[in-house]
Amino acid sequence: MNIIIPMAGMGKRLRPHTLTTPKPLLPVAGKPIVQRLVEDIAKVLPEPIDEIGFVIGNFGRETEEKLLQIAASVGAKGSIHYQHEALGTAHAILCALPLLKGKVLVAYADTLFRASFRLDDHKEGAIWVKQVENPQQFGVVKLAADGTIEGFHEKPITFVSDLAIIGIYYFRDGEYLRSELQYLLDKKITTGGEYGITDALQNMMKKGTRFSTESVDAWLDCGNKDATVDTNREVLHHLKDSENLISDEADLDEAIIIEPCFIGQGVVITNSIIGPYVSVGEGSVIVNSVVRNSIIQNNARIENKHIENSMIGNHASLSGRFDVYSLGDYNEVID
Repeated sequence: MNIIIPMAGMGKRLRPHTLTTPKPLLPVAGKPIVQRLVEDIAKVLPEPIDEIGFVIGNFGRETEEKLLQIAASVGAKGSIHYQHEALGTAHAILCALPLLKGKVLVAYADTLFRASFRLDDHKEGAIWVKQVENPQQFGVVKLAADGTIEGFHEKPITFVSDLAIIGIYYFRDGEYLRSELQYLLDKKITTGGEYGITDALQNMMKKGTRFSTESVDAWLDCGNKDATVDTNREVLHHLKDSENLISDEADLDEAIIIEPCFIGQGVVITNSIIGPYVSVGEGSVIVNSVVRNSIIQNNARIENKHIENSMIGNHASLSGRFDVYSLGDYNEVID
């Protein structure tokens, strides 16, 4: 089975963090978002992953190498594909054309999930959904009496369904998907000026393809700073009994760690209270501070601060008084 992960978006809602780091590589509980996504997908698949294609913009060689390592970590070949112009989801998938063969799973890299099912790869297709309280804010699927999907509705004003599409799709026939996506581009069929995967799904259903749903237990958003901090909290809570989250190579001197927290390699924490729900990236230093419910990236320094609900970027420096921050890489704030 091949996996295609479109991730060429600019992540504007997470600026300034995405000015220097692509959103899918921002850390949640010590690992990049896209790495946690790949690992979660691998857990529910009934067979090994052959290849993972990452569809990106101009992210640089270092990022590309990191993505290839993520693929290798789940035993798959990794490949890099480029979307140089934002023409929509269908176009992004087609950018990974060589992977559109056999069984294919498409997963967008701005969301995480937890699920207890094992994918039935004998189905023609499956769309992963989560029941939500506010369906008018999402694309939703409407089910027929036999449980298969009979329609797609984007942010319905009146109630149609409360099953929101989370952005993960399975197709048994990748070649068929490729032909339907290419048809949209050839005929210039767009919605809102973009080539959308939903238009391809609608066409496939008209031709008799039966799509079912797979329901996830949790759907975790990483769309903006607050959502990402909340997701960090949820992931740490879920992992607290299954992973060792505090590195043996961290230097903790007069430090109180209120778990669950992730503490990376080379972290130095002195005379501080950390947690609960804090992730501290490798090489960061925290002195005389209180940090709660926050993400601190690599090689940051925090001194004489009380912070919560915050994201602090790589190599950032922060000292002074209590506040809520969204501080990007290499920024420095001194009160």
